[in-house]
Amino acid sequence: MSAGPRPGPRRRVLRHWPQYLAISPYYLLFSVFMLFPVLYTVYLAFQKWDGIGEMQFVGFQQFRFLWDDPVFWMSIRNTLVIWVLSTVPMLFMALVLAVLVNSTKRFTAFYRVCLFIPSITSLVAIAIFFGAVFSNNFGLINAILRGLHLSAVPWMSNEWTIKLVIATLMTWQWTGYNAIIYLAGLQAIPSELYEAARMDGAGPVRIFFSITIPLLRPIILFTVVISTVTGLQSFTEPQVLFGSDAATNPNSGGPGQAGLTTLLYFYHQAFDNNDFGYGAAIVWAFFLLILLIVLVNWRLVQRKERRP
Repeated sequence: MSAGPRPGPRRRVLRHWPQYLAISPYYLLFSVFMLFPVLYTVYLAFQKWDGIGEMQFVGFQQFRFLWDDPVFWMSIRNTLVIWVLSTVPMLFMALVLAVLVNSTKRFTAFYRVCLFIPSITSLVAIAIFFGAVFSNNFGLINAILRGLHLSAVPWMSNEWTIKLVIATLMTWQWTGYNAIIYLAGLQAIPSELYEAARMDGAGPVRIFFSITIPLLRPIILFTVVISTVTGLQSFTEPQVLFGSDAATNPNSGGPGQAGLTTLLYFYHQAFDNNDFGYGAAIVWAFFLLILLIVLVNWRLVQRKERRP
């Protein structure tokens, strides 16, 4: 007995209209508060607008100015340096912590909670705390150094130590989050593989690099991509640490603008200088840079995965 004709797309939609109606509020909110703003920034990037007066179409003038803007490129350089200083040690320490927690038999739930707490703590509170700890004159770190009869370090006034403080803050906040992800992957690896490797005489290092790392490779790729996207979007950290909210302030992002990240520069241009067109051009150029870096990371990890 042959099956009847399949219902057309319109009939299938009508048949499932209660389900579509149930999920429609999400898509409505997504369209209004996410999709429309994204598309509108594309339009704004080709306009000159102060948020009040009439828009003036300027074509690619914003992007040409962006290409020759030394402060923009400095913010890109600052962002990339902070990202590298935070992401590399963060993912390494997260993997080490996950392996250690996975090897323990007691208090694993307590360890998970401790690892997860920093990622759900207010970023503003964390930045204020780190600002107090690394303060040049009254910070805890310098107080300890003086107590050991060592010279104090200008954490908040040196170009590289400023980047290091921001990177340390980001590392502290997100290491535990990535460790939880790695821990979930470790617990999904069959224990029989480890037992067979030990019976064959493999040591802990050989087991780690021959079994654990290959089986965790998809999860490592996921954490690399997520850490890239979040790490390059640093904004609150330098804004709270240095408290500069004026684009004309030479200390915006710290002395010498060493902590001026790209999103902080966008914020200054769009909401302090009221140059929304140029701000839109900044975020779209930055989005393309993030996309390029994510694709490069993806290709590198995929290439390693295909190697015999």
